[in-house]
Amino acid sequence: MNKLVLITGGGRGIGAGLVKAFADAGYSVALTYCRGKEKAEALAATLGDKVAAFALDQADPASIRECIQAIEAHFSKSIDVLINNGAIAQEKPFADISADDFSQMLNTNLRGPFLLAQACIPAMQQQQFGRIINIGSIGGQWGGFNQVHYAAAKAGLINLGQSIAKIYSRDGIRANTISIGLVATEMTEHELSTEAGKQKAAAIPVGRVGTVDDIAPLALFLASTQSDYLSGQTLNANGGMYFG
Repeated sequence: MNKLVLITGGGRGIGAGLVKAFADAGYSVALTYCRGKEKAEALAATLGDKVAAFALDQADPASIRECIQAIEAHFSKSIDVLINNGAIAQEKPFADISADDFSQMLNTNLRGPFLLAQACIPAMQQQQFGRIINIGSIGGQWGGFNQVHYAAAKAGLINLGQSIAKIYSRDGIRANTISIGLVATEMTEHELSTEAGKQKAAAIPVGRVGTVDDIAPLALFLASTQSDYLSGQTLNANGGMYFG
């Protein structure tokens, strides 16, 4: 296989699971990190020469441009599959969310994926093949409580995927979103340790929180030609928490 996948936020959690799954499937993998350089580079080193880690602050347009250029130079090819997984989270009551909090959330979790897609799409158009997979959240579908700005950004991410699908599907590009529910990662560790989090987990219809292994096969499917008739769709990987 001569396909290159870019997985943002690939040094830990769901991102690290995606990196391993795509490497095992034979892809060349570029994973990005913002702060966890050692962990990301150690992960890449364990997976062989077809995997490499790159610095990226996706809230910074210049960093996005530099990262894409570095990836294409390293692998001597353009990106075939973009997985917008990298994100930040912040728990704050609605009344306490500042303008800066809101801007940072949208710049990282929504503008960043937009700029990454914008950078990758021209080469995808040229080769008449591309896959853009957004890792969304159930919060973007039913709203947030202590993470209203996070939920708003994730709602925008779903719409971004739909818009890309409308514009570029005829060019062989497919854009879809995997909207996850409660998945056991470092990002959700605090939430799942609270009484409210435990009650939320106990109410999941399938009887458990999700794992990285529940998400990776869906991403591999969406990256493949088997998903060619899916574009602009949202796959709800939430254990039955939400059916919309």
